[in-house]
Amino acid sequence: MFNEVKKTIQWGEEELTLESGKVARQADGTVIATLGETSVMANVTYARQQKPGQDFFPLTVHYQEKYYAAGKVPGGFFKREARPTEKETLTARLIDRPIRPLFAPGFKNEVLVMCTVLSHDLVNDPDVVAMIAASAALTISGVPFMGPIACARVGYEDGEYILNPTVDDMHKLRENPDQRLDLVVAGTKDAVMMVESEAYELTEDEMLGAVSFAHEQIQPVIDLIIDLAEECAKEPFDFQAPDYSDLFEAVKAAGETAMKEAYAITDKQERVAAVAAAKEAIKESLTEEQLEDANLSAALKKLESTVLRGTVVKEGKRIDGRALDEVRPIECETGFLPRTHGSALFTRGETQGLVVTTLGTGDDEQMIDALTGTYKSNFLLHYNFPPYSVGEVGRVGSPGRREIGHGKLAWRALQAVLPAATDFPYTIRVVSEITESNGSSSMASVCGGSLSMMDAGVPLKSAVAGVAMGLVLEDDGEFAILTDILGDEDHLGDMDFKVAGTEKGITSLQMDIKVQGITPEIMKKALAQAKQGRLHILGEMNKSLSGAGEFSAHAPRIETMQVPTDKIREVIGSGGKVIREIVEVSGAKVDINDDGIIKIASPNGDAIKKAYDMIHSIVAEPEEGVIYKGTVVKVVDFGAFVNFFGKRDGLVHVSQIENRRLNHPSDVLKEGQEVYVKLLGFDDRGKVRLAMKMVDQETGEEIAPETKEG
Repeated sequence: MFNEVKKTIQWGEEELTLESGKVARQADGTVIATLGETSVMANVTYARQQKPGQDFFPLTVHYQEKYYAAGKVPGGFFKREARPTEKETLTARLIDRPIRPLFAPGFKNEVLVMCTVLSHDLVNDPDVVAMIAASAALTISGVPFMGPIACARVGYEDGEYILNPTVDDMHKLRENPDQRLDLVVAGTKDAVMMVESEAYELTEDEMLGAVSFAHEQIQPVIDLIIDLAEECAKEPFDFQAPDYSDLFEAVKAAGETAMKEAYAITDKQERVAAVAAAKEAIKESLTEEQLEDANLSAALKKLESTVLRGTVVKEGKRIDGRALDEVRPIECETGFLPRTHGSALFTRGETQGLVVTTLGTGDDEQMIDALTGTYKSNFLLHYNFPPYSVGEVGRVGSPGRREIGHGKLAWRALQAVLPAATDFPYTIRVVSEITESNGSSSMASVCGGSLSMMDAGVPLKSAVAGVAMGLVLEDDGEFAILTDILGDEDHLGDMDFKVAGTEKGITSLQMDIKVQGITPEIMKKALAQAKQGRLHILGEMNKSLSGAGEFSAHAPRIETMQVPTDKIREVIGSGGKVIREIVEVSGAKVDINDDGIIKIASPNGDAIKKAYDMIHSIVAEPEEGVIYKGTVVKVVDFGAFVNFFGKRDGLVHVSQIENRRLNHPSDVLKEGQEVYVKLLGFDDRGKVRLAMKMVDQETGEEIAPETKEG
């Protein structure tokens, strides 16, 4: 019934298996990839005809994590997987980025790639497995895909690169000083296609070494996919790239001069208008048949690309007249908003980000429900890209894949320099509002986020800056690397290479390639040029930091204290009664975790002290010989019981009340009276012994014993 094909290799410490032919047989290509006990099914389907008028490649990639894969039931009311989580969205983008450039040029039929996590062993991350499964499914589907690709994750510990580190190793790297890298690399047999990383100030050479290591390690996986395809690949789809060379020559003859003049305009809005006018002029000179040609938009784009790329490579001249390694003018301003905890306005050329930092308490931490378990995050970064930032109208809704991806890139870049939670017990939320965009708003978010947090008084280890690099690679091998690319250079170039970091090293690297990979030589030069750009931007940022660093008067103050774990129950009380009373009486927020770390938060310092004293009185032990202020709670024939330390009472024997004989303790004491007592010690049964007679009841000072005259 089944024509099952199964291939297995030993990959690192785990077995990697690819199998096809048993499940989802009506899809064009289906592969289940298994690493260890993590299994992901990838299904590929594609349309046999292009939609009329289609002028872009409609590739859709979905990645779904099923909670049953880890033996879990989804949280929430409906108990069903709903909208994609951040991890699912980011992984879908991760898969999309390296496979998109590898479809045959001119192929515009709809393609759907669906990756579903079927089993998760909580050791091997399914994102790498999903990309391998997707590549294999595309390779056997018959779609014109010029792969295969493979993917690997790389860690870096004690100077050694680690292939496919475990989920636990990569979780919360900021709290694991031994692990300095979480790098995902995808590539073909010959070249790297995509890089995504979170790093902790690695040098350029260390990062390049990690990328090279990953590319070496994916070679057996590529061979495995080819081995699978040789047995079960479907017949290739009969696709011939359209030949529109005659149309392109007509377009070029009609508008090359006007297009060059348009791209010589430095102002973005004026340039956009001039390019649009040049296109309209070209169309007016074409025949009816040429205007109806489905390849007209491709021919126009090719003309734009030819004009821009030729000028860059041959003349070393960019759209706005800058040198290849020159960064646009930068303006930084901190304290831009009056009531926020921290804010910064970062402007680089025609790209601008208004970035705001808010400091919260433990109650504001984000709860994340993942396949690997539930955990909290105290650093949030949200990126918003409204239509007005590029002078357009459009619908405004919930964050899209692009906004989530750009926000995560900035998050990765900045979290490497955050202080430890024990040193700075705040939840940090950074929001980047992109108010203008013409080239790498994600890197503007990194720069603005660093400035904004410093303005809020967050003790970052150092400032972080980011820069976007571009590449123009010609067929003859000539290339030019561009620093701080414009939107058009990104759109019409061959690479988007974003590098963020401090003066010491790289904290995040993201690379997307539109051609079939780049060489180590190009990557090494790009990293070196990016370092120059990053250091220049850091220098400009430092000029605006003179007034930053003061803690906002509007931010909550947080004090931490550690209590023994066996005292946690006493602080919380039955049903939370004690901790609620502390909050109500003091006016401060109190948060306690399972390790006995208590965070007390309030804008009012007196409220924090009140809560601290109340908690301290519960968990601390009274010390022998110390004088305490207490309240008489009961008077009896043989003395008085005094509440002197939290809820602890002790007995003042009648002989210890005054330095004279009393008929009855009630002669000098009554219930509710405040007195000073000295803790003499504890009797054989652990009962507290207190005394009043050696303490001045007016001042609370101990009375010096009288010296005998000799």
